[in-house]
Amino acid sequence: MRSTPGLVTLATAVMSAAALGQSSPASGTVPPAAVAVAPAPPAAGVAEPPRQSPHPQAPTLLAWRPARLMLGADLELDPGNRGDPGRPPGLGAEHSRPAAAGSSIQPERDRTPWWAPLVSAVVPGGGQAVLGQDRSLAYFAVEVYGWLRYASDVREAQRQRDGYRQLAVRVARANLSDRRPAGDFEYYERMEQYVESGVFDASDAEGVQPERDPESYNGFLWLRARTTFWEDPTVAPPVGSEAYEAAIAYYSGRAIRPEFRWSWRNAQLEQDVFRRTIARSNEAYRRSIQDLGVVIANHALSTVDAYVSIRLRRSETEPGAVGIEASVPWSPRLRFR
Repeated sequence: MRSTPGLVTLATAVMSAAALGQSSPASGTVPPAAVAVAPAPPAAGVAEPPRQSPHPQAPTLLAWRPARLMLGADLELDPGNRGDPGRPPGLGAEHSRPAAAGSSIQPERDRTPWWAPLVSAVVPGGGQAVLGQDRSLAYFAVEVYGWLRYASDVREAQRQRDGYRQLAVRVARANLSDRRPAGDFEYYERMEQYVESGVFDASDAEGVQPERDPESYNGFLWLRARTTFWEDPTVAPPVGSEAYEAAIAYYSGRAIRPEFRWSWRNAQLEQDVFRRTIARSNEAYRRSIQDLGVVIANHALSTVDAYVSIRLRRSETEPGAVGIEASVPWSPRLRFR
C-alpha cells in the first residue's frame, strides 16, 4: 500500500487528539496549561509600565555623580539627571523639591551661633569652642603664653629699673643732697651721657649764676642758651636786657636742680654698670610690647577664624554648592569640594 503525505499528517493529528483525550476530563476540554493566552491590550489613557531588561547592569567599581554648577541666581545644572530621572533635564534636585529644601536649610541657619566671633574677640578660642572645633585649645594656649610672657618681661623691666635707680642713689647722688627723689626716664638717660650734672647756681649772688663748665649737663645747657639768644656766646649782654633774660629763662627751665644733682667722677666702672642696667630694662620693656602685639594678633586671628567658619557652615546648607561626589563599594561616599 502506498502512503501519501496527507494521510501521514491526518494520522499524526488523530494520535495527538487521542493522547490529549486520555489526560483531559470527560468533558473533552483542553487543559489550561496548553492554551496560549494573548496579553490584554492596555486600557485607554493608562501608560504602559516600563519593561525590565532581562540582563541587569553589573555594578561598577567607581560611580561618579555629575558636578552641579550654579548659573546666575536661580538655575542649577545637573547634566546627568541621575539623581531624579523624572525631573526635566538640566534642573538640580533642589528645584524639583523647593518646599523640602527650604525647610531643611532654615533650621540649620538658626542653629549656627552667629555670636561666636564676638566670643573670640573677648577670649581667643572661645568662638571655636562654641562651634565645637578642636583648635580652640591652640588659641587658649597662645593667649595664656602671651600674658605669662608679658608679665615676666614687665617684672624684669621693673627689676632692672629699680637696680639702676638704686645704683644712682648709692654712687652718683651720694653726699650731694639730703633729698634724693626719683627722676623721670629722661633724667636717668642724661646721667648716662654726662659725668656730672653741675651746679644749678654757681654763686650766692642775687639771681641765678649758671654753671660754666661745658662738660657738665648744666654747663652744656648754658652754652646752648647763650648760642641761641646772644649775638656772641662769649660776650654777655647787659644784665636785665631781653637777650640776657631769655637765656636765663631757657637755662632755669631745663637745668638740673640741687636735689637731682649727680656726679660719676672717680666712679667710671659704676657708670658703665648703670648704662648696662638701663639697656636691660629698656630691652625688657620692648619685649613686653611685643608680647602685647602677640596677644592682640591672637584675638584678631581667632575672631576672623570664627567668622569664616560660620560663613562656610552657612554656605554648605545653601542650595547650589559646587562639588563632585564619588563612591566606591567598599567605603563610604567621598565628597570633594
